Amino acid sequence: MATVDSISKIQAAALPGLGRALVMAGKLSQQAADDIYRKALASSKNFIAELTESGTVSAADLAHTMSTAFSAPLIDIEALDPQRLPAGLIDGKLSQTYRLLALGKRNNRLIIATADPSNLEAAEKIKFTTQLGVEWVIGEFDKLTRLIEAQNQSTTQAMEGIVGSDFEFDEATLDANVPVEEEAPQTDVEDAPVVKFLHKMLIDAFNMRASDLHFEPFEHYYRVRFRVDGELREIATPPVAIKDKLASRIKVISRLDISEKRVPQDGRMKLKIGPDRVIDFRVSTLPTLFGEKIVIRILDSSSAKMGIEALGYEPEEKARLLKAIERPYGMILVTGPTGSGKTVSLYTCLNLLNKPGVNIATAEDPSEINLPGVNQVNVNEKAGLTFATALRSFLRQDPDIIMVGEIRDLETADISIKAAQTGHLVLSTLHTNDAPTTLTRLRNMGIAPFNIASSVILITAQRLARRLCPNCKAPIDIPREALVEAGFEESELDGSWTPYRPVGCASCNNGYKGRVGIYEVMPITEEMQRVILRDGNALEIASQARTEGVRSLRLSGLHKVKLGVTSLEEVQAVTNL
Repeated sequence: MATVDSISKIQAAALPGLGRALVMAGKLSQQAADDIYRKALASSKNFIAELTESGTVSAADLAHTMSTAFSAPLIDIEALDPQRLPAGLIDGKLSQTYRLLALGKRNNRLIIATADPSNLEAAEKIKFTTQLGVEWVIGEFDKLTRLIEAQNQSTTQAMEGIVGSDFEFDEATLDANVPVEEEAPQTDVEDAPVVKFLHKMLIDAFNMRASDLHFEPFEHYYRVRFRVDGELREIATPPVAIKDKLASRIKVISRLDISEKRVPQDGRMKLKIGPDRVIDFRVSTLPTLFGEKIVIRILDSSSAKMGIEALGYEPEEKARLLKAIERPYGMILVTGPTGSGKTVSLYTCLNLLNKPGVNIATAEDPSEINLPGVNQVNVNEKAGLTFATALRSFLRQDPDIIMVGEIRDLETADISIKAAQTGHLVLSTLHTNDAPTTLTRLRNMGIAPFNIASSVILITAQRLARRLCPNCKAPIDIPREALVEAGFEESELDGSWTPYRPVGCASCNNGYKGRVGIYEVMPITEEMQRVILRDGNALEIASQARTEGVRSLRLSGLHKVKLGVTSLEEVQAVTNL
């Protein structure tokens, strides 16, 4: 039979390290320590919580004892500024469970405030999740608990305030086709306020007709901005502590690597907003100084099915474009900067051409709009699937129409030109300022003038200008000299039309609602081919285009001003003289 001494030794061995340290320091008898330990087990409490609540040892006395026993510095928790404490160094649930407060990082070690430096389990979990060592500092348990709970409560309240109590969340509407067992641990991605917040941001962005969502972490704050009608607007400033959880959540539903935070990543996700309406999102992550910035682009497939009338082409511009896409072969190029609507224009054309008797193939980086009936290929340069490789494969797939996301190099341009010359209709994009400079860009890439003249049939340069809100736009008196300087002819200033300005109302965004395209549609006529064959420069090509009645981007924008569609200041902002 076990003796009393042996039983006492077994009980002492079962005590937490903190209890044994207190017994060895003479602050507790063995019997008192055993009694407190049994009570803590019976009530499912933390040993240190039961110890301090019972009044056996005060929190201050405990802190001093632990500081001496473990040779760790003592810190006054009340002297800390909660607003200046770093966020996201350790997981919030880990902090709550073990009453830990991250104070900073020094080289490859985290400085953590605790009342129990003997807790090896907490230290190991921190090392495992952060890959960093732990340097303890000692704080009083009661003060530490109050600060941690206050921080958690303020974060939760702030998130719930942003989300709104009337917001109903259905996680089934977010779908990335990711099995539950493949997701990250719940401590990282299943925080309810974060999940609700992300869902609400996506829904709000769609309802506001935003094109992009920006989640941006900074040192002491976090902000969310939407790009609405081409302009970034700050929508929310959630607590900075959510940045890592929010990034993890977005990565999980986008099928990205949540453990990789050092390099950019790209992914996709879907949001079901109705019984038969699904919106695609393209996700891009970027490591910054204070965390990962995430940009989510909204890819609404219905935008390609609105019809060419909704894009803002004038009747003569529309007629030129439709005539070109009805040709059995040749190349059509759409040019403009990023975000000018080139993809929507191309897919609108493809939607018109998409018929059962036509074989259409596209190569994009990545495919932004899903169009049933079209064979779409995502370029993957790391795997060796480049635009040029995809084009070569297309030519062995008996295509009628080929769409190349972007002509970036001579090889892609050369194959596209040859495809256009051998009985295929080729649609593609280039990054140039206007239509005339597109031809000189191809020439500078190394394409021979006779190949350009014999393959390119039409070039469209475009910009997107904000459309004036029809409910609140108001007439404006602009001096005649200013109108002439903007590009109007004297003969146009006959008083038959009125310019308008933005005002702003409840149904618009600072006087604008939606965007309209401004186009320079330049067909390659026989006269234009002669200019190209004699290696004419962009000025000569532009001069020939004006002779043939092609409006420049500026003149096309001024025409929209005459029609009252947009404002003069908006046209001047998006077009060049």
